[in-house]
Amino acid sequence: MNKLVIDNAIPFLRGRIEHLFDCHYVAGDDITPEAVSDASGVLVRTRTRCGRPLLEGSSVEFVATGTIGTDHFDIPWLMEHNIDWNNAPGCNAPGVAQYVWSSLLRAGFNPRRAGHNRLGIVGKGNVGSIVAEWGRRLGAEIMVCDPPRQEAGHTDEEYINLYDMAAKVNAITFHTPLTRSGKHPTYHLCSEEIIERFRPDTIIVNAARGGVVDEAALRRHTPGKHLRLIIDTWEGEPSIDRETLDLTLIATPHIAGYSKQGKQRATSAIIHALERHYGVSISDEGLAGAYRPPHLFSPQLILESFDPMPIDAILRENPEGFETQRDSYVYRDELL
Repeated sequence: MNKLVIDNAIPFLRGRIEHLFDCHYVAGDDITPEAVSDASGVLVRTRTRCGRPLLEGSSVEFVATGTIGTDHFDIPWLMEHNIDWNNAPGCNAPGVAQYVWSSLLRAGFNPRRAGHNRLGIVGKGNVGSIVAEWGRRLGAEIMVCDPPRQEAGHTDEEYINLYDMAAKVNAITFHTPLTRSGKHPTYHLCSEEIIERFRPDTIIVNAARGGVVDEAALRRHTPGKHLRLIIDTWEGEPSIDRETLDLTLIATPHIAGYSKQGKQRATSAIIHALERHYGVSISDEGLAGAYRPPHLFSPQLILESFDPMPIDAILRENPEGFETQRDSYVYRDELL
């Protein structure tokens, strides 16, 4: 049997693959070079970096993450060493949209208040598309910044650059990966130059990756501009800057996408990746399928479906417990 080293916090997987693989479920911190040295595959979450330090000299030929992001993968190194890498794009998009809209509404954004309902969406991928869809259904004026999508010829939106967007919107939400190279790097995409452009009282949502927003620049400008910050993903997490936390209106420990259905889709993506790589058949019975737009839909239903404030209170009381709070979070239902 091929040996798999598996982060034991990946849900909905146990009982489906043990008859096909030699499964070793371990804590994320215990996924070490020694633990994976004789493994064929490694199944991880965002905290496990997959590249040379972990995998060099091992027998690993397959890695998969139960997340949409891949910034914890050294993809060039994995490809150079013929290691099949897999993620779960779009799995948690409805859950993140639920988080974003519940938080925006609680922060005072009124999608039907003409002249005050401009929402900027930076990155119209799986998450941004749903955020935009819900926004239009609610009556908001949607503005989209997505240079890669624009350059690829997608004509479903009238695009705007981030510099111009920042001066026009009443709220802005980021939904990009974290990249430091390439034509459109996103590290500190929301830079001091951009933050200086925001109107007073602008709502800023970061449920993408911590480094997408320059938190030091936020700290310099939030008091004077009365910016309303909603932060789920933090620079340096699981450590949180206390001053940034104090300036934040809604603060949560990277749980925006932690819906039950989103976690099921992520595990389903891992299952299908295992099937492709190893030529096996694995049941995904009982796991959530693809996203379908909610049939019943209103601001009140969104607010009732998820309330971030109890989570905010726990994080403020114990910021050092970020990782424990994240790991023990009880997966919520999406807006169905």
